[in-house]
Amino acid sequence: MNADVKGTTLPVLEMQLDSGEEIISTHGELSWMTANIEMSQTTSGGGKGFMAGLKRMAGGGGLFLTRYKCASGRGSVSFAAKMPGRIFPLEISASGGYLVHRHGWVCGTSGITPTVGLQQSFKGGLWGGDGFILQKLEGQGTAWVELSGEVFTYELAAGQSLLVHPGHVGVFQDSVSFQITRVPGIANKVFGADGFHLVALTGPGNVWLQSMPLPILAHSIEPYLPQSAGDSAVSGGIGGLIGSAMSRSV
Repeated sequence: MNADVKGTTLPVLEMQLDSGEEIISTHGELSWMTANIEMSQTTSGGGKGFMAGLKRMAGGGGLFLTRYKCASGRGSVSFAAKMPGRIFPLEISASGGYLVHRHGWVCGTSGITPTVGLQQSFKGGLWGGDGFILQKLEGQGTAWVELSGEVFTYELAAGQSLLVHPGHVGVFQDSVSFQITRVPGIANKVFGADGFHLVALTGPGNVWLQSMPLPILAHSIEPYLPQSAGDSAVSGGIGGLIGSAMSRSV
């Protein structure tokens, strides 16, 4: 198996598989593949079975994952980035996994188990009815993730904290503790009446932040969109706009 990230601003991850090799991903990630790749459905990777699929459903995801297996010879499966940014690998072992923003996981080897690591509801505003969701990647193998915009990496020492706007949280090791903190007295268009929230990430461990997450990008262009009554996403306000953008199958 060989992974090749091609392109620059809008990269494509090309996974080259030998006969019998396979990878898994969520539905809708595929961009193109060779004809000798066979597709099938599975409830999880890593041998976690049906319960891992139920946990994903509880967090708003899908029950099934897609398995891509090379039937013979050498084949390839390609996944194109949804936003300008970077695609890069994470090595996952039994001693430690990662938490990734909701749309960050692209694909992984069959020993990877993706589930929901955290789900936090905000009242209206930027996140609409979807709330804030993190995927957890655990098991044994390699996972590839996509972050939007520029990517910034921080290594936090034990007890060292970083306060981050929730949308900029990309990936962090599961050794890093995560707590959402509401800033009292600040209510705005972004978060509605529930106030302004920051995420406290506390080490030890590595953190990857993204500069241009999809919800914040959609929020920034909302004033320039037509305000027609027939446009359900816009007429529903920013919550509806984000809900429409974030509800794409991934």
